[in-house]
Formats: sequence, C-alpha cells, structure tokens
Amino acid sequence: MSRQSNFRGPIPANGNSNERPQSKADEKGMWSSMLDSVASGKKLPEKNIIVLGGSPETQKEFLETLASDAPKRPQDRHRRKPVVANEFALGYTYQDVLDADHEDILARLSIYLLSEPEPSFAPLLKPLFTPQSIPETLLVMLLDWNEPWLWVRQLRDWITLLRDIRSSLDNASNEIMDDVMKEWQQRKRGVSTYDTGGSGAGSEGNVTLPLSQGEWDEPLGLPICVVCHNADKIDSLEVEQSWKEEEFDFVLQFLRTILMKHGASLIYTSNSVPNSLPILLHSTLGIHSLLRKQALKHNVIDRDKVLVPPNWDSWGKIRVLREGFDVEATSSGWSKDIQERSATNSTDQPPSPEGAVLPLYESTISDPRKSKSTNPLDTEPKIEIPSRPTQDFLISQLETITRLQAEDDRAAAASKNPSTNKQHDERVNEHIGPVQVNMGGIQVDADDIVRKLKNREREAVTRTPEVEVPSVAVAKSPEDAKAQNEALNSFFAGLMKRGTSGSPRGTPGREGKSASGKDSPSKKG
Repeated sequence: MSRQSNFRGPIPANGNSNERPQSKADEKGMWSSMLDSVASGKKLPEKNIIVLGGSPETQKEFLETLASDAPKRPQDRHRRKPVVANEFALGYTYQDVLDADHEDILARLSIYLLSEPEPSFAPLLKPLFTPQSIPETLLVMLLDWNEPWLWVRQLRDWITLLRDIRSSLDNASNEIMDDVMKEWQQRKRGVSTYDTGGSGAGSEGNVTLPLSQGEWDEPLGLPICVVCHNADKIDSLEVEQSWKEEEFDFVLQFLRTILMKHGASLIYTSNSVPNSLPILLHSTLGIHSLLRKQALKHNVIDRDKVLVPPNWDSWGKIRVLREGFDVEATSSGWSKDIQERSATNSTDQPPSPEGAVLPLYESTISDPRKSKSTNPLDTEPKIEIPSRPTQDFLISQLETITRLQAEDDRAAAASKNPSTNKQHDERVNEHIGPVQVNMGGIQVDADDIVRKLKNREREAVTRTPEVEVPSVAVAKSPEDAKAQNEALNSFFAGLMKRGTSGSPRGTPGREGKSASGKDSPSKKG
C-alpha cells in the first residue's frame, strides 16, 4: 500500500478537498473594509454656524461666550487659540466641542461671521448653502443691547437677504431646506427633546402637538437662533434712558411674536453672567454629550436671562407677559414688512407698507439720539455727545489759533503807542478800583494816603521855605537807601524838635547840620 506523497492540509468538513485557500487579494480587501469602518466611526462630525450681525468686537464676545463652559484638555494648554478673522466681509474661525471627560471631541464647529446685511455680500453666503451642508447648519442673528431700537430693522434686513439667497439656490438645495423645515416642525415639544438630548420624533415621553397660530408661517429653510448680547446694559437703559418694565416687556413680546413665524429661538446673553447659549446651540445642531446631560429650561421672567427654546412659544404665552399687546396685528404686519423689503431688493429705505409693524416698534422704542436732535424744546442735558470728525476738529482749532494770534499781534502793536498805554492804564484802574492797605487792622485807601502825604509836603514847604525837604527817590543801591533813610530821619527829627522849642530854625540830630545834612549858615559865618 503506497503512502500519499503530497500533503495538502486537512480535508474540509464538507469533504471537498479541492477548495482553494483564501487569496492575498481577498485578505487585503477584508482588512481595508475593516479599517474603513473604523475610520468612518472615528470621523469627526462637522457642524456649521453662520453668525449674522454685530460688530467685530461683539462677534468675538459672542465666540467667548459660546466657548465659556467648554472643558479644556491638558494637551491643549500650550496650543494657540484659533484665529478669528472677521475684520473684512465674511470672517471665519472654528471651535471644538469636547465631551465631559475632556478627551473626546464631539464635533467641530466651523463658524462664519458677517456684520452687514448688504445685498452685495449675498454671493459670499450662497456657497455655504449646499445639499451636504444645509442639514448641519445653524443661523445665528446677533443683536446688541447697546442699540435695541435697531433690532427689528436689522432682523428685517437679514431675513430678506436670506430669502433672496434661497430664491437663487438650485432645486436640490431648496428640497433639502424643505425637508429640514418639515423635520423641525414635526419635532416634539417635550421634556426629552432638550433636557435628555433626545432626537425629537420617536423619543420616549414626547407628545406630538399641532402648530399653533403664527408658528412657522415664514420658514427660511434653516434653524435660527437670535442672540441679544450685552444684556448687562439693561440696567443702564433703565437709569440713563428712563426705561420701565413696559418697554422691556414690549421688546420681548415683539421679538417672540415675529420669531415664532420663523421657528426661531431667543436668548439674552452677557459675558458677566453665566448663560445657556452653548447648550442651546449644541442641542439645536444635534450635539449631545453621553456623559453629561444638561437641562435647557425656558425663562421669560428674568429680563436679563431670557431663554425661549425652539418650538416652545405660543400666542397665549406671549399675551400672559403683559396685557394690551396685539399679537395678531404684529404677526400679520411682520409678513408685510419682509415681503415688501424682499420685493424691492434695494439698499434704499422704501416707505413701509400699510399695516407694517416696523414703524410701530421704532416709534415705541425710539432712538434717543434722534429724538433729542429733532426736538428743539428739549432742554435736558444730553447723555451722549457725538464726536466730530478729526479733520473738522483740526480745522476749527486752526481757525481759533489764527484768531488768537491776530489778537496778540494787535495787542503788541498797541503797546508801542503811549496814548494807548495811558488809556489802557486808566481802563485798568477803573476795572480794579482803589488799592486797600491794612494798617493796624484798619483798611485805608493807599492812593488817598499818597495824595495826602504829597499835599502835606507841599504845605510844609510853603510854611517853612528855609527848610529843605529831602526828595524821596527810588534807591538804586543799598548805600542810596541808607542815605535816604538818614535824611528822612533827620528831617522828621528837626520838625519834632522845632515843634517843642518853638524856634523857627531847628537843628537836626548833630549840631552844626541842617535838615539836609549840610553845614548850617551860622557855623560858616
């Protein structure tokens, strides 16, 4: 019995010994599919936020608020922060959303920023709305509490610009936008949607509610969040602009009514007070942490911490805030505002159509700078003083300097004319009045004393012509001053001695000397 010479391995279980082993190409394909599946599982989700409005400084403050509660990884301590390029036209930056364990990155936010709602900027925004990016995009309209009287006009300009951009998109992009809006309209307004990070439809505990009046009447194709930043300025409006609770409630009711038509959420934020801005934006984009469940609760009571989640508001809740607000007229009038503006598609300010609500808002919440400048009877001190342009200020200063130089030249020329100097001295004397001198606690007129002394000197010379009265001159040196003092002492001593002895010719202190200090005539004889 012969032995088998070639051993080809064990016989398969099915008894077929002719099946060939797996080739290297098949093994490579298997490993490639496994690696691709792992790579797709680790792929970083990318979300887009388009920030519309606000100054470059306000936009940077908004980004700081958005990243305020983000956990920091130890390896990121020495990494540079992403640069915010928002000084010109369309800006860009990015942020990483980290999980609570500081290790995993939940998503990366690509943030685009645009400050002005100019129609010429529409071509910059249009490439951001593609069928792939639309489901992962959120619109943020940034308002500033420093200028609340401009809010409704700014919202109107941004919304009409977005409507124009959507009308220029292709059919595929518009179909995706319609699907996104249907999904948002069908989302359940229950606890699990925001508090537990549920996905909306199909979440346990949610209850389907029909759309209420004025809700989703004007969808824009993307979810919207309106952020009113710098809420710490609310107190200054109350103090400086005399705002009352009626004004704050009117602004809130007006915003909530017009934002319901677009399915938008609303939040008041500031850098000094913690807020729920990151939770609101992340939940709107579908970013949820599995390790940390954060609650998102509405707030319409605290005027500086307002939070209205999407799909939460209704006309009944808006009326409860303050009686007298016409919700129906505001809702219908807002549709006329945005349709009329979109039809004109111009940078000019056309007159508002009949029934529009923009004039009502701006008449109720008026710009204090315009009201004070147009009211000639307003005598209250201005709180804000507008600054002049630099060139105008310098021109006015040059005119002032030229005028003062001309006055100095005229004064220098007049000082050379004696008659002019005399008139000037007289005017000065008339202006300053008599010079008062305190002598022993008694105020006396110095000019009157000088005048009386001169008169007494003249009378003394008239009565005693033989007595030589020394002339009082200004001492030019210490020796002259000493000689003058000695002459005056001798003169007054002779007068006193003459008054006591009765002699007509008194001799001064030293014998043989006259009042003038010379040898007396008797000695010379």
